[in-house]
Amino acid sequence: MTTPSGRASSSRAGRPKGVDVEEVFTGVALVFEGIGALAMIVGFLIAIVLGWRSLRRGEGGSAAFQVLRTTLGSAILLGLEVLVAADLIRTITSKPSMEDAAILGIIVLIRTVLSMSIQVEIEGVLPWRRAMLTSGGQLLGEAVARDRAAASRQQSGSA
Repeated sequence: MTTPSGRASSSRAGRPKGVDVEEVFTGVALVFEGIGALAMIVGFLIAIVLGWRSLRRGEGGSAAFQVLRTTLGSAILLGLEVLVAADLIRTITSKPSMEDAAILGIIVLIRTVLSMSIQVEIEGVLPWRRAMLTSGGQLLGEAVARDRAAASRQQSGSA
């Protein structure tokens, strides 16, 4: 297709046809956002199941609530970490303006404070006071491992 001046047109003004890196990384950022949201949804479902199983084992409502709270908080932490990565990918691969950089900074700051607050709620200690750094995924894995161990103890006790 040609323009009125007789030059060949492309889908993007002044750029040759082909792969647009910005569009590719925007797609990657969308995938990361989907993974972050999925992590929170799946973590919510895991938290419900683990809390319910804790109740069925007769551990009491307080223990079940603690399992639910810890597991759900861990899933939210994991999702927030992935969403921060998506924001970073989207911002650094576009042509960021000072306004875009400021908005990213504010979003990352809010998500970081939220993540730290959730971690303090879950672990009862400030993140920099922990002996080892623990991510949301590790906490979620530990909750599943604790549930499996409790289920094994119950099965061996009833056999």
